[in-house]
Amino acid sequence: QVQLVESGGGLVQPGGSSRLSCAVSGFTLENYAIGWFRQAPGKEREGVSCFGGRDGATYYKASVKGRFTISRDNARDTVYLQMNDLKPEDTAVYYCAATEGIRTVQALCDMPSLGKHWGQGTQVTVSS
Repeated sequence: QVQLVESGGGLVQPGGSSRLSCAVSGFTLENYAIGWFRQAPGKEREGVSCFGGRDGATYYKASVKGRFTISRDNARDTVYLQMNDLKPEDTAVYYCAATEGIRTVQALCDMPSLGKHWGQGTQVTVSS
C-alpha cells in the first residue's frame, strides 16, 4: 500500500525557516519522481519543487528558487523541503506527491494532475 505522510510546517515568522518531511512507504523512493505542491485558499494547487527518481534532477518554481531546497534520503524513505526566507505568500497547505513514468520533473511540477499518490497535506502559515 502506497503511503505518503507529510510533517513539519506550522506558524513561521516572515524571514524564518521551516523543513517539511514526506515519509513514503509501499514503493521504492528512487524509482519515483516526487514533488512538493501547495494550495492557498481560493487558489489552484501549484508545483513548488520536484525531484527526479533515478537521475536526481530537480526543478523549482521561480518564486521559490534560491529559498527552497528539495532533497531525498533513500535510506529513510523520506523527501524533504527546506524552506528559508519564508514570505506571507508562501502560506498554503503543502502536499507531497509521487509518480512514475514522466519525462521530466518539470512536467510533474507544471501539472499536479500527474501525481499518482498524494499525502494528506500540512499547513504552513507565514505571519508575524
